[in-house]
Amino acid sequence: MARTGQPATRHVAAVQRAIAILEALAAAKSELGTNEIARRTGINESSISRILATLASGGLVEHLPSTGRYRLGVGIMRLATAAGERLDIRTLARPHLEELAQRTRETVTLSVPGTREAMTLDFVQSPLSVRSVAEVGRASAAHATAVGKIFLAHGGSLPGGQLKRFTERTIVDRDALAVEVSRIAERGWAQAVGEREDDLNAVAAPVLDPAGRLAAILGVQGPAVRFSPRAMRSAAEWLAERAALISAAL
Repeated sequence: MARTGQPATRHVAAVQRAIAILEALAAAKSELGTNEIARRTGINESSISRILATLASGGLVEHLPSTGRYRLGVGIMRLATAAGERLDIRTLARPHLEELAQRTRETVTLSVPGTREAMTLDFVQSPLSVRSVAEVGRASAAHATAVGKIFLAHGGSLPGGQLKRFTERTIVDRDALAVEVSRIAERGWAQAVGEREDDLNAVAAPVLDPAGRLAAILGVQGPAVRFSPRAMRSAAEWLAERAALISAAL
């Protein structure tokens, strides 16, 4: 199935029921039993019991043996903390994205690292009619984008197998890519010249947390006819400057 960058429109019924149960527990002022959860959600008790057992195994809910009731678990707090940290980065970075878009006249993105790739968390679109289009949630190919190369330079890993060739300039040799990533780590910023799309150029710089780990990635991307090597170098300097300010704020 082709990847569109957009979430699927068909929902999984079991997951929807799990969400409803979590919301019922979150809204309750005390622990709930399966009967009460069934009354509040309209889900049958046998399904609730199975879903609660699954959620409990992941720490998202906690079973109280003394009463047989359930409440939200510490796993929810862990997820909420992670989401809060990313929202904090978005809030901190937003003014810098807007200023960078104004200075470069190109599309500016804020991405966060995942397990195998970085994903767009926020962006400011270029004010020009001919521009690169960004989308929240879009993944950056680790070996073929400036954002992806920053991800690799700070500990990210590539999937196994043959690297996909997007254009004639895509680096698909792993040894050559390792040399490129090492150079990026020393220089402090990355570039991609027609590697993901023939007519698209981009630069990126890392935002580091207080422990020196990759927290986010700032990127600028634009049409190759306008976002020339000279413009890319200027943008990279501005990116590095703004990334350092966000890192300091963290």
